[in-house]
Amino acid sequence: MSRYLLALFLSGLLPYGSASAAVTADLVLEHGHLVTMEAAQPEAQALAVKGGRILSVGSDADVAPYIGKTTQVLDLTGMTAVPGFIEGHGHFTELGRTLTELDLTTAKTWDDILAQVAAAAKQAKPGAWIVGHGWHQEKWDHPPQPNVEGLPLHANLDAVSPKNPVMLSHASGHGIYVNAVALKLAGIDKSTPDPEGGQIVRDAAGEPVGFLRDNAMYPVQRVYAAYLARRTPAQSRAAFRHEVELASEDAVSKGITSFVDQGEDFAVLDELKRLAGQGVLPLRLYALVDPSRADPEGVGLPGADHYQRFDEFQQLSRFLPGHRVVGYADDHFTVRGVGEITSDGALGTHTAWFLKPYDDLPDSSGVNVTTPADIRRIADIAVEDDYQITVHAIGDRANHEVLDVMQAEFEAHPRAKALRWRIEHAQHLDPADIPRFGQLGVIASMQSIHECSDAPYVVKRLGEQRAEQGAYVWRSLMKTGALIVNGTDVPVEDENPIPNFYCAVTRRSKKDGVPFYPDQAMTREEALKSYTLNDAYGIFEERELGSLKVGKRADIAVLSQDIMSVPVDAIPATRVVYTLVGGKLVYRRP
Repeated sequence: MSRYLLALFLSGLLPYGSASAAVTADLVLEHGHLVTMEAAQPEAQALAVKGGRILSVGSDADVAPYIGKTTQVLDLTGMTAVPGFIEGHGHFTELGRTLTELDLTTAKTWDDILAQVAAAAKQAKPGAWIVGHGWHQEKWDHPPQPNVEGLPLHANLDAVSPKNPVMLSHASGHGIYVNAVALKLAGIDKSTPDPEGGQIVRDAAGEPVGFLRDNAMYPVQRVYAAYLARRTPAQSRAAFRHEVELASEDAVSKGITSFVDQGEDFAVLDELKRLAGQGVLPLRLYALVDPSRADPEGVGLPGADHYQRFDEFQQLSRFLPGHRVVGYADDHFTVRGVGEITSDGALGTHTAWFLKPYDDLPDSSGVNVTTPADIRRIADIAVEDDYQITVHAIGDRANHEVLDVMQAEFEAHPRAKALRWRIEHAQHLDPADIPRFGQLGVIASMQSIHECSDAPYVVKRLGEQRAEQGAYVWRSLMKTGALIVNGTDVPVEDENPIPNFYCAVTRRSKKDGVPFYPDQAMTREEALKSYTLNDAYGIFEERELGSLKVGKRADIAVLSQDIMSVPVDAIPATRVVYTLVGGKLVYRRP
């Protein structure tokens, strides 16, 4: 009896008898084109599933004996099936919240945003908050007039919403635009100093224009959290569950079967675990503890103080051991990481931390949000409890400092190297630091879609030399042995893997379609691997997920066309037709 059949027998999936004893599959996919991501069997036609795991992979004839009276048979009619996509870097509950807010992602001008806010203000009760997300000044057709650093003044926002506080999150997540009502509620005026790790953007007279960068956001966000806290616990829990359901539905509709959630507070993790136990999560959630968020014992739902900086390292150490969980609810919920620890800001907001000043803002090299010393303290705590850490670093200075911290930790605690520590984004690197990822075994968690979005303004920010040598250098990293995992940073970008895959293999700017240093592009095989098997490794699940192999969990995305062979220009037209998690159909395209 083969090792796998023996395992099936011992698990109760295979009845006692010979190695050829018939096994009735729960599900069979047939007449398809399977891209397995397994070198020994890169393609197949069909597969069978039993007990949520892959029972057989091969031809239709190979799988046919497993079809019984109770087997669900799904005829793929030639469509392509790939391992379920793993969202390697996203913000799960934030995604759910943004699906209830104003969507500013497609705004072409500041006037477009003002029109949305004005319409919302007409419907809102006085004092109710108007919240939106996803705007980016570099994507507007023209800058507003007047402006500071390309950013509008809040006067016209005040005009369309004079009685309602407004908070509009930048696409990067590293800034918010607010009106005068919100500034007043937060106690921010001309005399308010910039906080450490943040900036209040001001006009020539020193007055706040309404844009708050990084840590300067927290006073407004705390006031908004207090506003939400007026709801009853039952209302908060109902709202939270609704947002989780929205985020889940959005993910599985795009072929995502696992989601790496970059940071929640302890109480939110408790609530997510409770919902996972109730079967609310159709996908697998790998959630991390966000060390910047407080309220470890509070309600932890919308309305809790999610925006209070976490300064009590003793509390982090105290609560980590009790929140570690691996594979809960049939591997639908895991917590074994700390992150996303924020080293710097973002390129779009001029807050990514660089070794040299910005070309288009010569008096700034960006912002250090969490000091290297504090990152080291968090890393020490993580090592003690065998936690992975993920650190946000976009600028070359941020990446350099984080690599130094990780190298020092590996030297002090050699066992930390087995914890698969990651740098999130790793977008702009000093050439001298590129080999260090592979040498140290630090995972480069990158989002290929960011390159296509940022391409129109990278050179403006950094100049040709820095852009060519260190911007989104996927191939340079892979050549030195680094492992790249992929994702979208949703809700910064849409979590749809297809545009992300397309960007990885073309590097074409979203604005004009011109390739951005195309020699750094991935092959299609590399791009799919970064989104499946590599992502599985990044969350310690490579034996369970990431490829279509006998014994692995049957997490599968079925696509309308073959992204591995269609003409490259046809890739964006690909749609997800079916999504399966553990062999269960969790999404079918209408």
